[in-house]
Amino acid sequence: MRKLTYFIACSLDGFIGGPDGDATAMVGFVDEEFLAFLKEEHPETLPTHGRRALGCDDLENRRFDTIIQGRASYDLALKEGITSPYAHLRQYVASRTLTESPDPDVEIISDDLVGKVRELKAEKGSLGIYLCGGSQLAGALLDEIDELVIKSYPIVYGTGMPMFGSDFAVTEFTLDEVRAFGNGAVVRTYSRKR
Repeated sequence: MRKLTYFIACSLDGFIGGPDGDATAMVGFVDEEFLAFLKEEHPETLPTHGRRALGCDDLENRRFDTIIQGRASYDLALKEGITSPYAHLRQYVASRTLTESPDPDVEIISDDLVGKVRELKAEKGSLGIYLCGGSQLAGALLDEIDELVIKSYPIVYGTGMPMFGSDFAVTEFTLDEVRAFGNGAVVRTYSRKR
């Protein structure tokens, strides 16, 4: 069974963006050391255009071969004129309002999101599924998430978009790994407690 991993950046107080979803305050923490970590451990989480700009478009996917993102996350790329932001992965966008994909390499999931995720998890293969965000999507898929990789940056938002936009549900995970960086960022990896 393939894993669904929610790989997400957040503030110390658990927000993935401000009230309007803006997360640009976190971008400044992607320094040379942190970027080297991403390139070595999670190269497929870098968008294709970013990989090209960094000269690492030839890196092999290590953990994921598929990405699922929400409409708001996908819209960030569309605003830049990028219709296939993760061309090195099989791409899905969960949206009830986007009726047609602007790119043949991006499939829209408009209904039965959980069913589609279960279908993807049941596929053969050693690489997993990268859940890119956002908050509502992660909340809808909370019961399907097998792993959390949380990149915490040393900032406090005070309010904003939570990591999980869902109803109250206590869900336990087990801490597997913690990695700290000189810029104050911490990456924690958790697996679902079964």
